[in-house]
Amino acid sequence: MSAPRVLVVGGGIAGLSAAWGLSRRGFAVELFEQGPLPNPRASSHDEHRIIRHAYGELEGYAHMMPAAFRLWEALWAETGARHYDDLPVIYFMRGETPWYEPTRRSLDRLGIAHADIPLAEIPARFPMIEPAGLTRVMRTAGGGILYPVRILTDLVKLLGRRGVALHANTRVEAIDAEAGTLRTAAGTVRGDAVIVAAGAWAARLVPSLADAAVPSRQAVMFLAPPPELEAAWAAAPVMIDLGEESGTYTLPPRAGTRLKIGDHRFTRAGDPDGDRAGTDEDVARLLDAASRAWRGFDRYTVLERKACFYTVTEDERFILRREGARAWLCSACSGHGFKLGVLMGDAVAGAVAGERDAASLTRWAAGLDIPD
Repeated sequence: MSAPRVLVVGGGIAGLSAAWGLSRRGFAVELFEQGPLPNPRASSHDEHRIIRHAYGELEGYAHMMPAAFRLWEALWAETGARHYDDLPVIYFMRGETPWYEPTRRSLDRLGIAHADIPLAEIPARFPMIEPAGLTRVMRTAGGGILYPVRILTDLVKLLGRRGVALHANTRVEAIDAEAGTLRTAAGTVRGDAVIVAAGAWAARLVPSLADAAVPSRQAVMFLAPPPELEAAWAAAPVMIDLGEESGTYTLPPRAGTRLKIGDHRFTRAGDPDGDRAGTDEDVARLLDAASRAWRGFDRYTVLERKACFYTVTEDERFILRREGARAWLCSACSGHGFKLGVLMGDAVAGAVAGERDAASLTRWAAGLDIPD
């Protein structure tokens, strides 16, 4: 008797992880990606992304992180390469923020070390940071940097070795959630189940998602620091500014990557098939925030302005749910999906295998399961 066949739509971190999870459970798997594998236009494709336990008011996701780290370690063990740098993540607060107390509480419950850094020490320890207006600086363990392009590339190669049928440059035009089929330009492909993990394009295949999650065009910039700060940046941790006007996240230039800055303000607009060069309009808010978060920002050289896309929900929670009799939707973005992508993909694979019912999967993925 042949193994049940599952069709996965999307070759980003969630789709590749779902295919990996299905393969590990003995399913026959076919994966369809509209572009190359990995796809430079995918929400997951980047030089580096943050991984962290600190989650503010979204405490359910903090409690997912130990399981996510275990799956990352399982992936490193199978691929033979560990694309992760364990670094402190430093949070710079400017004024009162509701983020601090639930973060402190969840880190304590998880046993993740954290401590405040005296404000008087900031200029010497972080000469790139603008100290004016800081009210608290928090250092947290249990985080660092993931390297997405390397991870995605290794996953694609791993799936090939595992016998997963990879269909690059194959756009899925429609799915039938009741029949477990999908349609491409070449015709209909039949499976026992379909998983849609198509990132910013998911609503085109699952129209009901459009009411809950929208594609959002987001700007990032890659920079070269002034010469006198090169050494400081090379040794820098991950840094996140939580100020109302200075809110930014910064990944240092580690392991051959460039210094990157972005923000967590959603545009909730744009076409993911559009041009990805960052325009003046794209980066206007980010430039202003960076000039408030960093000292002497005008001395930095902009190497690249880039637009990326991911879906966002109003409350930044993930959507994993059953669609019809034979389909599952995995929309795990909202600007914090990569670190948890391996866990979300595996969870959908587990649901297909009957390890979790649809209702509990949806609640868990929304970050609503917080241990007592």
